[in-house]
Amino acid sequence: MKIIEAPSPNFDQRGRSIDSVILHYTGMKTGAEALERLCDPAAKVSAHYLVEENGDTYKLVDEACRAWHAGVGSWKGEVDINARSIGIEIVNPGHEWGYRNFPDPQIDSVISLMRSINQRHDIAPERVLAHSDIAPRRKEDPGEKFPWQNLADEGLAIAPFRGDQKSGNAVEYADALKALSMIGYDAPAGDHAAALLAFQRRFCPQSLGQGFDARTKAALIVISGG
Repeated sequence: MKIIEAPSPNFDQRGRSIDSVILHYTGMKTGAEALERLCDPAAKVSAHYLVEENGDTYKLVDEACRAWHAGVGSWKGEVDINARSIGIEIVNPGHEWGYRNFPDPQIDSVISLMRSINQRHDIAPERVLAHSDIAPRRKEDPGEKFPWQNLADEGLAIAPFRGDQKSGNAVEYADALKALSMIGYDAPAGDHAAALLAFQRRFCPQSLGQGFDARTKAALIVISGG
């Protein structure tokens, strides 16, 4: 896989080992615009990699350094996600500018990149996360159109739910809510709506915005291992 060097000045010292990958979409009109911003010192944002729609892959920050991609967020109660993760920006205009499917060449490059990352860091599939997973109140990316199944087929991520949704009819609300937190989402009782939407985007997009419907409850129990 060819990597195009495009150094960003926006990084600092990591301070700990890497155990996660965070996937983003750029949410800007063009990849060129996103690349310029990620390399602009005034923007104070970056990622380790950017993958264009044609599959071109840019390296912005060395993996040994802490890129500024995740922002405020948490997973399993852990904060400072930037310190423990590699950030991959995937070019897509996002929900604001005309959200669309991710082209096959782009996803093929994401898979190749993640394989190479795993050779260096051995990232567990359950630690490959969406930006919306770690910051559900602020972020929607990479969104419900992202083909997580393609990554799961390669053993790189947890697959979306494909089981029997009817099994969710027997799941109590309290157990479903508990499962959301067990998976890793910041979902305290009474303030779980954003986390639930993030879960649905990631694992059962057919139920996006449908609350604790049967499919969502079934998915929560399966994904949490309950």
